[in-house]
Amino acid sequence: MYEELKQRVYEANVALVKSGLVVLTWGNASGADRDAGVMAIKPSGVDYDNLQPADMVVLSIASGEVVDGKLRPSSDTPTHLHLYREFPTIGGVVHTHSTCGTSFAQAGRDIPCLGTTHADNFRGAIPVTRPMNAGEIENEYEFNTGRVIVECFRTRKIDPMDIPGVLVGSHAPFAWGATIEKAVENALVLEFTAQMALNSLALNPSVGPISEALLRKHFDRKHGKGAYYGQK
Repeated sequence: MYEELKQRVYEANVALVKSGLVVLTWGNASGADRDAGVMAIKPSGVDYDNLQPADMVVLSIASGEVVDGKLRPSSDTPTHLHLYREFPTIGGVVHTHSTCGTSFAQAGRDIPCLGTTHADNFRGAIPVTRPMNAGEIENEYEFNTGRVIVECFRTRKIDPMDIPGVLVGSHAPFAWGATIEKAVENALVLEFTAQMALNSLALNPSVGPISEALLRKHFDRKHGKGAYYGQK
């Protein structure tokens, strides 16, 4: 009964490799079926060359119990589950260790919104979470990773659909979207915006963020009720 969801999640994981966002097994993608109350995610440590749609593991979002699948789910599953529980509008989550996004995460810096390419997709800087303390790391690390992401967004009053991505401090990026396909797209855009920000800061270390007027114009023309970019 979960074949379509497993197929989409499989295709999303393969797309991460093809796009260069994931090397080896350093990443994962999950997708949710909100009506069924489940999510499907890549199994832990399985080489992408050997991955099949049937390998995807389906879990109850509410309980975290496996409801379909024979393999052990990704070690990042508790993070994904927490994001689905706390951000009810998202339908897909992607985690990568992409080079430039991870560089900002390791530096403990937000990815600043310096231009319109960033503003087309993220309504402001992509935030970095606070450092996790020893207790959070030693006990339920992956669950606490989800907690610090949610804490970051609530403390900074960020709508997760306005900025569908985050940098976990000293770790790497997570991205999400209304669908698993959109989550993959947002992960790709996050990496490109990080690369452009690094290049811009190298060329002009004193460069400032885009103006609020230009940021709002570019984001709103693609998102929300008044959006007019593209075809209906």
